[in-house]
Amino acid sequence: MNDIITRGDAEKVPEQELDNKTAWYIPHHGVYHPHKPEKIRVVFDCSARFRGTSLNDHLLTGPDLTNTLVGVLCRFRKGPIAIMCDVERMFHQFHVIKEHQDYLRFLWWDKGDLNSKPSVYRMKVHLFGAASSPGCCNFGLKHIASQGRNTFSKETVEFIQRGFYVDDGLASVTSTAKAIQLVKESRELCKTGNLHLHKFVSNNKEVLATIPQEEQAQSKDQNMALGELHIERALGVQWCIEADEFQFRVQVKDNPLTRRGVLSTVASIYDPLGFVAPFTLIGKQILQTLCKDKVNWDDDLPDHILPRWEAWLRDLPKLAALKIPRSYSQDINIIQYELHNFSDASLDGYGACSYLRAISKEGRISCSLVMGKARVTPIKQMTIPRLELSSAVTSVRNADVIKQELEIENLLEYYWTDSQVVLAYISNDAKRFHTFVANRIQRIRQSTSPEKWQHVSSEENPADQASRGLTAAQLKESNWLKGPDFLWKKDLPIKKETVGEVEEIDPELRAGHAHTMRSKEVNPILERLKKFSDWSRAIKAIARLKRCLKEFKGVQERTNKTTDLEERRDIEVFIIKLVQREAFTEEIQKIRSQKKNH
Repeated sequence: MNDIITRGDAEKVPEQELDNKTAWYIPHHGVYHPHKPEKIRVVFDCSARFRGTSLNDHLLTGPDLTNTLVGVLCRFRKGPIAIMCDVERMFHQFHVIKEHQDYLRFLWWDKGDLNSKPSVYRMKVHLFGAASSPGCCNFGLKHIASQGRNTFSKETVEFIQRGFYVDDGLASVTSTAKAIQLVKESRELCKTGNLHLHKFVSNNKEVLATIPQEEQAQSKDQNMALGELHIERALGVQWCIEADEFQFRVQVKDNPLTRRGVLSTVASIYDPLGFVAPFTLIGKQILQTLCKDKVNWDDDLPDHILPRWEAWLRDLPKLAALKIPRSYSQDINIIQYELHNFSDASLDGYGACSYLRAISKEGRISCSLVMGKARVTPIKQMTIPRLELSSAVTSVRNADVIKQELEIENLLEYYWTDSQVVLAYISNDAKRFHTFVANRIQRIRQSTSPEKWQHVSSEENPADQASRGLTAAQLKESNWLKGPDFLWKKDLPIKKETVGEVEEIDPELRAGHAHTMRSKEVNPILERLKKFSDWSRAIKAIARLKRCLKEFKGVQERTNKTTDLEERRDIEVFIIKLVQREAFTEEIQKIRSQKKNH
């Protein structure tokens, strides 16, 4: 807190302004990062309530200008040379207008003496914990980028706009020269808005050599004496810089052997791109079994679950053996990119995985997992065709995200499934399905066309791992991370599939019904009744209309009085008779004809 005051981010409130009515006092506390124990971050609790309200209740968050974490990570893998940096004290670089600073007051006891009279300070900058801060700061950063459009390169402006997740910037380029230029221009562009980029990291030593030593990140994970490699966190994902690989070093916490402990452990695996989704699926399945058995949150795990859970826990540290290349391809002369999306389902789970296949000018082929998803099946049992269709929708959604974030020109798309039923559903135009299937087919065809879908055998389908789950050792040996063998060959096994018609006995088909309709004239009064949303208002209006008709014919004298109860009752009977004549025309005619015959 003393640093905040010393830097001028906060100021002491003058005595004459202490009684201002428009003021709010915010409690604050320190937060320590487990990987930065020597550093404390002051967080203001703007959600703290006083008399039933809080500051955050009255702050507008504004539009969501934060780049998606998945998108920033996907773009970070495009080029062979990677760069990572940070905006120093980003929130505190954007000032709050003078009229609003009194809403950011706080109390401070000098030297921590709580027995002394506290001083009153107010923040002059945006702070951690306020609902409006992310929106304001992201807007400021993007505004700085837009101001530099005519001065700096397109790549630099785009990096500042799309390469940052809040204050962490990630970029990848194809050459050393481009990387050096990007670092130089990014620092200059941010400096125009008094922002300071620092803590630079790169897998290229030539790029780092152009950056002052004090502006480079000081690694906490590197231990040269023990021969450990330099590990940095790229938006929480562990990145081994020397090997240029993503890794997993999961520290198993001593959580209780209860349903609450299971949830805490499974949720602690940070995997935004789904690299270990098949492994995580097994943990999710154990948690779902506990939910099905209605095990309470703090009850001990049942005997039939405990061995499965302990085996999964013992397997968890083995994820450290997985090495995922950061870059999609080391080639810089890529002439064609292809996105291959696979989907599969079983009674235990369903999932999807997407691979980026790159073909170089020299004909070299590389293939990388871009994103994976693995989900447990719903507790309410579903048929395999429905699950397969759900996994196909997941595959399409993954592809939509990847296409939007990577923005690769002339990207070829392929969708693979081992379900002939799903292919028949997607290709069908004539038959109508029940709502569940119809909605999912519509979602699939909204982003794809039937021609892009291909059949793949279950043995070659990597999404099969996402539907059944794998141990850490099985995951390392499987085709999950590198894709099926045929993606690494020059020619793809693309062929025109002969998709059969959906059989008439398929339970998802909606039965057809033939109806004979007879057109007839609609009573204009009943048509007008549809305009009313309230019964009593309709009665009053028609009663008034009937009175006006009588007055026009001279049957009744003109009056400005409202309609009485008797008039409204007559109208109610009149309307009921009209509706009956409309709805039961044939029945009434039969009754009348019977009366005539008698």
